[in-house]
Amino acid sequence: MAGGIGSRFWPYSRRKRPKQFLDILGTGRSLLQMTFDRFTEIADPDQFVVITYRKYLALVKEQLPELKDHQILSEPMRKNTAPCIAYATYRIHSINPDATIIVTPADHLILQEKKFTRTLKKAVEAAGEGKLVTLGIKPNRPETGYGYIQYIEKPETHAFRVKTFIEKPNSKLAKTFLESGDFVWNSGMFVWKSESLIEAFEEHMPDMAEVFEEGKNIYGTDGEAAFVSSAYTQVKNISIDYGVMEKSNQVYVILGDFGWSDLGSWHSLYDLRDKEENNNVVEANAILYDTKNSYIKVDGDKLVVVQGLENYLVNETDNVLLICKLDAEKKFREFVSNAKKKGEGFI
Repeated sequence: MAGGIGSRFWPYSRRKRPKQFLDILGTGRSLLQMTFDRFTEIADPDQFVVITYRKYLALVKEQLPELKDHQILSEPMRKNTAPCIAYATYRIHSINPDATIIVTPADHLILQEKKFTRTLKKAVEAAGEGKLVTLGIKPNRPETGYGYIQYIEKPETHAFRVKTFIEKPNSKLAKTFLESGDFVWNSGMFVWKSESLIEAFEEHMPDMAEVFEEGKNIYGTDGEAAFVSSAYTQVKNISIDYGVMEKSNQVYVILGDFGWSDLGSWHSLYDLRDKEENNNVVEANAILYDTKNSYIKVDGDKLVVVQGLENYLVNETDNVLLICKLDAEKKFREFVSNAKKKGEGFI
């Protein structure tokens, strides 16, 4: 899934080139390319499908020349993860009714890839039994930026039945979850047989199932784009968690501990980067005074002089200079909305 706009990384992430297409980690590869590289360990290039917003089609083709045109699906509008996953699943199922599908966002970080691959193999095995499998990350801190999954543990099994999904909690609740031992972070990665998910759509989202089922003889033909444009006007804007996973009794979680981050905000990136003696991440030609626990990222040769900041983000990208609290991620929608009023060129 590569269609998001990455608004919490603004102004570095822009609508014309959002974060999944950026080399955020300085590896020489974008997050989309790193995700592709990661999965080439277990899949051939012809087994990949990328689904993205229509305006990013050219970017996907540019960054993943290994893929053929039919492997890149175009969404006519953004309608959250349920329609996105439904479209891809029904299309894949029309080609291979026995397909096992691994669903992953294109902009996550996995530090321990061999452990990740071992976890995936367990998930694929469980999916073969008809389970809808989600990957849960063992928490190491009371994180308020992630959703949580509570599971029911049974001995001698890798896949635990999911008891409930919980949206991002406050800090007190997050501490309770961490202490309880039966909660994990919701990674937003899934594994299932295409047939299993389609059955779940038919049971829990019959309206959406009916819309995408109508395309079974159109997928892969010249009529696909017109069909999908029509389909997206008929379906709800809803996440796969709300639409299916919270309702189905076939949902299981495989626990993982492989150095995962959803790279959802500047603060999450700050946590990963190397820091100098005052706990600052400095990616700029900078002189700092009395400044700590901050992230300074300014491209180019400009000299940046900062004094007296703590827990701040300073980022200049192209025509925008942003100075705000490092943990102000809940404000970014407002930042972007108000910047748009100043002109489309600022977002």
